[in-house]
Amino acid sequence: MNVYGPVPSRRLGRSLGINNIPSKVCSYSCVYCQAGRTTHLQAARSAFLSPEVLVAEVAERVEKLRGRGENVDYLSFVPNGEPTLDVNLGRTIELLKPLGIRIAVITNASLLWRTEVREDLSKADWVSVKVDTVREDLWRKLNRPHPSLRLAELLDGIRAFAEVFQGELETETMLVRDVNDSGDDLKRTGTFIVRLNPARACLSAPVRPPAEPWVEPPTEDMLNTAFQIYRECGLPVEMLVEFEGTYFSSTGDIGEDLLAITAVHPMREDAVREFLARRNGDWHTVRELIEEGHLVETEYGGSRFFVRKYQQKRLNRF
Repeated sequence: MNVYGPVPSRRLGRSLGINNIPSKVCSYSCVYCQAGRTTHLQAARSAFLSPEVLVAEVAERVEKLRGRGENVDYLSFVPNGEPTLDVNLGRTIELLKPLGIRIAVITNASLLWRTEVREDLSKADWVSVKVDTVREDLWRKLNRPHPSLRLAELLDGIRAFAEVFQGELETETMLVRDVNDSGDDLKRTGTFIVRLNPARACLSAPVRPPAEPWVEPPTEDMLNTAFQIYRECGLPVEMLVEFEGTYFSSTGDIGEDLLAITAVHPMREDAVREFLARRNGDWHTVRELIEEGHLVETEYGGSRFFVRKYQQKRLNRF
């Protein structure tokens, strides 16, 4: 299926997904990939689907959705592969523009050292780039890139793109336990990202079955530490750990609202107490959420923080 959704997204609202790449054609074979190992590792751009055919499919889906009174906030290139491998990406984005819907691309950034790739991506309204680490050894261990790729060139390409991109730029860092989640590595990565001036720097964890069985997510305590380090770097940081929820909209349920917030931002104890006081709640709600396994208490810098507990999904693959 080349077009799917729309699906709810905390970052993109109602997002209509676009597959412009055959499944598992990628420049990376990330150890944490929820779609499994890459079956066709490549770094050369190719022509895959016809832009005209793909855009016709999108237009047909949008027309049906609008006919039912459903809105679409973004047309999002999120294939099971690397979208910038498509040599027709820029052309496809141009053809989608008349639909009047903002266009998003989620990329691993591995080809941004190429001028034409930066030009193609510059046509989008919103772009998310992967920055898991700035260390060569960790990059090769985590992302397992095509042999022709070089991290230094890749990072230079990300910086060059950030300097010229007029849309909304975000970054995403996937944390894997005991690989790229040390304090020193996080500071180095955060220091690089802050120079990009992103609208948001997202931290995520492998919560679905990964490509390699040894991959584990960081603990909630480590995730909170990562959040605080990125914030100390001056980054507008948020966590992406599976929960879409109500995202700061009030449900009228104090517990649900607290979990929605702590899924995105760890809350310091004083902030939690203030939150409860504004809603005529008490600390019993917090104790109950901890006892039920929904909330985790952690420490950082001498202060207590509360983070929503996430569950890694060990599902059988077909």
